[in-house]
Amino acid sequence: MPLIAVCAAWAVFWGSWSALLPAIKDELGLTAGDLGLALSAVPVGALPAMALAGRLARGRERTALATTLILFALAVAAIGLAGTAWQLALALLLVGATSGALDIALNLATGRAERETGRRLFQPVHAAFPVAVIAAAPLTGLARSYGLGVATVLVIIALIVAATSLVLLALPQGRGPQEESTGDGRRLWGAAVVLGVLAACVLIVENSVEQWSVLLLEEHRGATPLVASAAPSVYMAALTAGRLVVQALPRVPLKVLYVVAGAGGGAGIALAGLGGSIFGLGGSLGGEAAASAAGFGGGVVVSLVGFGLTGLALGPLVPALLSRAAADDPSGTMVWGVSTISYTGFVVSPLLVAGLSGWLGLPAALAALGLLGLPLLVRAAIERP
Repeated sequence: MPLIAVCAAWAVFWGSWSALLPAIKDELGLTAGDLGLALSAVPVGALPAMALAGRLARGRERTALATTLILFALAVAAIGLAGTAWQLALALLLVGATSGALDIALNLATGRAERETGRRLFQPVHAAFPVAVIAAAPLTGLARSYGLGVATVLVIIALIVAATSLVLLALPQGRGPQEESTGDGRRLWGAAVVLGVLAACVLIVENSVEQWSVLLLEEHRGATPLVASAAPSVYMAALTAGRLVVQALPRVPLKVLYVVAGAGGGAGIALAGLGGSIFGLGGSLGGEAAASAAGFGGGVVVSLVGFGLTGLALGPLVPALLSRAAADDPSGTMVWGVSTISYTGFVVSPLLVAGLSGWLGLPAALAALGLLGLPLLVRAAIERP
């Protein structure tokens, strides 16, 4: 399906990006501070672009999606031209802007397709992202091991993204200007804020797992770098499984997904953060010494199980919230609003975990994110069946 292909192509870059960062840092001679400052340009570019794309893309979904794909491909290729920290920051500002606009255009196009076909599409479309991320990271590492430079890898990714725009010819053209809203703007934005904040709770946890799980396993569980690097993949695989399971079942009520995400996701991230110490797995299991020598001790296993449970429980909720927004508002205003507001979860997450880590330590900081399941449980209590 074209929308699944677009989401997968978009994810190919983000899956490759983490594998390219060490080489980019070395090639440009950046300090950790320089790199962190450059990376902060991504959300700075994304948020205003998402707001603008929401206004322009409604009713013109196919054109908007094709345009943002091409612009995103050009921005990705431009990273390879950067020779200094400020040039990298400028390139990443463009990547953030085009990626944010692509996010909005894809969600609007998926919402329109759901309304017009009557099929549930958000779960499989969003499931394509983690699958592509899981595949792209090791393939990028393999490409680098064969001597391909950063610029060459980025050009290959850009060509993949640009070529994917051709599959959009199979999508029907939008019906022009936005459709009429089914309610007043204040009501729609109020509902979008509620759903967007709930989705942001999920994305804070998701981004935290992606950024901090490897560090947790290496520095606090004694895992080897190879074993620790499996943590984001375990989470992403479980995230995908959760979405595909919900897609395969008859329509699951949103109330049930709130409960599963709030309870299961909250318990999962708490288990990942504190599981090893809570269950005293530092050396009490049979054969623990040999397992620990391999970097795969009991604490590591418990944390990996926790990350898997977190992904499985949280995975279906954000696509379900976007689907609800698309069904409640044919104009696309709610989809745009939920997408933009929820993205703040990615922006807030690094600062939140860093601050909590300085106060509580990383394991307790990740465990504390389980409290973000409480708003989901509260919403489940008031959600109509």
